[in-house]
Amino acid sequence: MKLVLLEDVKSLGKKGDIVEVAQGYARNKLLPQKLAAEATGKVLNDLKLQNQHEVKVAKENLENAKALAKELEGKSITVKIKSGKEGQVFGSVSTKEIAEETEKQLKITLDKKKMILDEPIKSLGTHDVKIKLHPEVVGVLKVKVVEKNG
Repeated sequence: MKLVLLEDVKSLGKKGDIVEVAQGYARNKLLPQKLAAEATGKVLNDLKLQNQHEVKVAKENLENAKALAKELEGKSITVKIKSGKEGQVFGSVSTKEIAEETEKQLKITLDKKKMILDEPIKSLGTHDVKIKLHPEVVGVLKVKVVEKNG
């Protein structure tokens, strides 16, 4: 019996796959638990339209990520941190602080979890922070760390 999987089924296939199974397995397990639907013309057409929609959405997300990476290019933010004599910094600049300052200064919302810091920022000066905007797109934001007065 030909079925279209509506959910991932271990040892059978992933959601959207068209599989051939025994009638008993289909009638007793897959269909009652709504894990699959019979592969009729309507179901196959719906699956095709859903796949086209997913491809379109994925393409739009990639384009948006590329546009944001281009927008971040060449822009920088300034983060103030307490420091002692000779530029000795107390603590480090966190991704949370970078995200908050980006929101305030550039009006761009970035996820702190997507920021890639090779090592914590513990010195004054300009640092490049990589931001994973999409599995295929990594943007770079310049972060200027300056001394906080007071």
